[in-house]
Amino acid sequence: MELFNDLKTMLKKNIRDYGMFIALFFIMLVFSILSDGVFMSPRNISNLINSMGYIGVLAVGMTLIIVIRHIDLSVGYLAGFLGAAAALMLAVYKMPVFVVIPIVLLMGILIGLFNGFLVATMRIPAFVVSLAGMLIFRGALLQVTVRTGTIIVPNDSFNAIGNGFIPDINLIPGYHTITLLIGVLGIILYVFSQFSNRKNKKKYNFEIVPVKIFYIKMVFISAIIAYVTWILAKYNGISWTVVIMAIIVALYHFMTTKTVLGRHIYAVGGNPEAATLSGIDVRKVTLFVFASMSMLAALSGILFTARLQSATTTAGTGFELDAIAAAFVGGVSAAGGVGKVTGSIIGALVIASLTSGMNLLNVGISYQYMIRGAILILAVAFDVITRNKK
Repeated sequence: MELFNDLKTMLKKNIRDYGMFIALFFIMLVFSILSDGVFMSPRNISNLINSMGYIGVLAVGMTLIIVIRHIDLSVGYLAGFLGAAAALMLAVYKMPVFVVIPIVLLMGILIGLFNGFLVATMRIPAFVVSLAGMLIFRGALLQVTVRTGTIIVPNDSFNAIGNGFIPDINLIPGYHTITLLIGVLGIILYVFSQFSNRKNKKKYNFEIVPVKIFYIKMVFISAIIAYVTWILAKYNGISWTVVIMAIIVALYHFMTTKTVLGRHIYAVGGNPEAATLSGIDVRKVTLFVFASMSMLAALSGILFTARLQSATTTAGTGFELDAIAAAFVGGVSAAGGVGKVTGSIIGALVIASLTSGMNLLNVGISYQYMIRGAILILAVAFDVITRNKK
């Protein structure tokens, strides 16, 4: 009984953090039952995770944008345009991959700095700046693909970014050995980080969860990591898309939780006026966040183009909406100042799971849009209700 009460109390206090995990669990359970287990098959789970890569990367950047109380509607077509630019450089100008990727990422950074300048210095609302950008990059994408409509990318090294898998040493028949080893390493690192965080909280007399709850949570998350790793190892292992997404999440999680810049970002989102009075340069923070967003849009465009092995006239359509939805489902507050990049990745996984499950059940595209819209409304309503209670 005491354990149950502790669990109930922890869920109430951390409903933002755990609500999305509960939602994801039920979504996967329902679709697995309705599809007779096809949803949880190694092939489908692998395709699901790989297909969410470009949205997951965008969701990380969108999280920081919303945290500082702005929005960026241009990132979808920006990703499509820069992905097409990469395809053009590879297919037409025969430029090497190691040159093309830095150029495209740099283009994204420069575009983001310009957007940030208009928002932070010129005081133009981010909605207007990004709406204009969405129209401009939509036109730019059409201009790049005007001759052929589709630019086929013949470069195998580039295409492997979206479709390739990490190599293996083939020690265990029927399983991707390197993937299993990475899973074991991931569990070890997770357990170590949990004990380290608990020790630090004790050191500074912060509130900590009861020891039984601590161990239950650790075993539960470790089991999820082990299960997903086992599923992937039964197929082709971990893809390069997953590796790239994991690196991005790790870097941004460290930046937002362990650095001064990260604290400044949340301070600006919490109260821009107070942040200014405390000596934080709000303009520089805004420039960084917008530059970061556009750089991740460029990376998203690269991942999407590599996955399709081509650039099309419709690339990037709706990406920004999926990224915004993933961020809100992942616990970002519409009022700013609250949200985690790790949560947004779970949000992206929720959106991808819904899409994959509905496709397996042959749900019409019209109903899919309505369901995703309803999920977004529920996520924002949940944010408002929990914020008002606090």
